[in-house]
Amino acid sequence: MDEYEKIRQRKREEYRKRHRAQVRRKQLISNGIVIGVIILIIATIIIVGALRGKKAKQEEVKAEVTSTLYNPIQPKLDVQLLTPNPYSRPQKALEKVNGIVVHYTANPGTSARQNRDYFNGLAETKKTKASSHFVIGLEGEIVQCIPCNEISYASNNRNSDTISIECCIEDETGKFNDSTYQSLIELTTWLMGRYDLSADDVIRHYDVTGKKCPLYFVEHEDAWEQFHKDLDTYIEENGVPKEEASQN
Repeated sequence: MDEYEKIRQRKREEYRKRHRAQVRRKQLISNGIVIGVIILIIATIIIVGALRGKKAKQEEVKAEVTSTLYNPIQPKLDVQLLTPNPYSRPQKALEKVNGIVVHYTANPGTSARQNRDYFNGLAETKKTKASSHFVIGLEGEIVQCIPCNEISYASNNRNSDTISIECCIEDETGKFNDSTYQSLIELTTWLMGRYDLSADDVIRHYDVTGKKCPLYFVEHEDAWEQFHKDLDTYIEENGVPKEEASQN
């Protein structure tokens, strides 16, 4: 083998070595990327699982609170029942209560009594069919319009299995003032205990038909979520064990 051939052979060998080194580097990089992706997927699964577990635990705690405690105190009610009529008090039996529906009056500045009288006046005007079991006023007063064992004309296809609560508002935002909100908490938690319901059984008119009612709770989902939290907090702080109640 002459000198020229030796040089060519040496160069070919050096090329093969460089090529093998490049291939190994590419393989290492590729393997590293694959391993990194796998680790990222595993970490994501762990994090998502932990978050779901935390949420499930929170829901479990809520369920435990509302299943073992209840608010036994009936708020002060101004019972002003509507005159029986086909337009606002048909006197149809409400055989089972599966939920509570929150509404707003959509007429700023009016009182609970004025809204009650409007429902009652439908017997004469015959404009529409509308009513509610309760109306909460701007000063926190609660007017009862319909007995809880009768249906109201408030929640469309859920009239047959829900209690309805109308809330008065001060302005076009539809936000409940503090007095109205506090009475809503007290009335709702009392009804929850009376019918063995949880906060999940408290819904908006919007959840039944898509109507923006109660407006503020529809446009501010965080306020609606806070309302549910406030229900559970009120029961936790003021509730009594159901076992004690059954023994008394």
